[in-house]
Amino acid sequence: MGAVFRMLNHRGISTRRIAAAVDITQGRLYDYMNGKSRVEKLVIFEQIADAFHIPGHLLGLARRSWEPAIDAQPQPQPQPDGNDLTAMDAFRSADRQTGGGRLYEAVVQHLKDRVAPRLVGLSSGHDVFAAAAALTEMAGWMAHDSGQDDLAQGHFQRALPLAQTSGDLPLAAHIAASSSHLALQTGDVAGAAHWAQVGLDLAGRGPRIAALASRLHTMHARALAVADQHTFAHRALDQARRNLDASADTEHPWLSPFDLGRLASEAALILVDLGEHDAALDAAEEAVAMRGADRTRSLALSRITLVDIHVRRGDLDAALDVGHALLSTSPTLGSVRVVRQLDHLRATLEPHRAYGPVREYLGRFDDARRARMLLLADLIPSPGGTRI
Repeated sequence: MGAVFRMLNHRGISTRRIAAAVDITQGRLYDYMNGKSRVEKLVIFEQIADAFHIPGHLLGLARRSWEPAIDAQPQPQPQPDGNDLTAMDAFRSADRQTGGGRLYEAVVQHLKDRVAPRLVGLSSGHDVFAAAAALTEMAGWMAHDSGQDDLAQGHFQRALPLAQTSGDLPLAAHIAASSSHLALQTGDVAGAAHWAQVGLDLAGRGPRIAALASRLHTMHARALAVADQHTFAHRALDQARRNLDASADTEHPWLSPFDLGRLASEAALILVDLGEHDAALDAAEEAVAMRGADRTRSLALSRITLVDIHVRRGDLDAALDVGHALLSTSPTLGSVRVVRQLDHLRATLEPHRAYGPVREYLGRFDDARRARMLLLADLIPSPGGTRI
């Protein structure tokens, strides 16, 4: 509601009028607008909806008495704006190559300049809210790739109600899957499982999309594996595989692809957490084989996982063989997430420094890391929290 009040104020409605409409003081209104307090009384939601003719469903209310009767005839699904889809595809393609660090500001600016003004227009349709949700979710991923997880969480939190407002349940489920991933990365295992289940519930109420269901079951399996729930993790992973094996009977313009390569990459991580390193090795090798040079970040992450598995299995020569290929990853890849995983990988190899080839490799690794840090100095936060 604070965001609604700010939006009304920006459109020229005085804070005095807003406060009078909902029967509160201006001081209390400022607290809502600044995020110091949250609106909890249903009567305030109803009063603001009626005072400014905001349709009830946009505020989670029943249809207001002044709203026109709903046509009982089914309405065709709105088609996304071609320009929005073109922008989404362009950002997605560039992100695979260069990482989110170089693109985050551009996506946010696109949202501000091209999408946000249409959200508050009198003729804004559901497709605009879907575009806003999809691009906001993409901004969240780019923030995560830039090492700014708090910022990413904020984007995901904003994207979900936008998707729900649009009525696009698959998109809402897709965003829930992203929230599950982020929760897992930040150590919130219970949150990861919760968001995966939320996504499965949303997906179950919408059109069947096999790849989306597979992604959600995969995220559920990852949370269960971290929680050491072996049986349930395997069940969820098997369900993910069955869904992806099934032919997709519905396509969706806003959902990023979840293919066999993504499933293999996630399966490798699940199996590592379950301590099943031989099976994890097969999945990781499959993930690397399925990623071409046009998927720079995915290939780097899959190789990092593969090196880690070889080390866990005690096969240092195989680990170094993949590790040398890993050093060929573009040093300009703007992904703080990749840099952090590379640092973790180095820490994994350090205890084996007594082995000559490992010692030699770590020297090459450190040289490559210094060069990478110089090229990414504008993206990597310094120890003090500011960017260099």
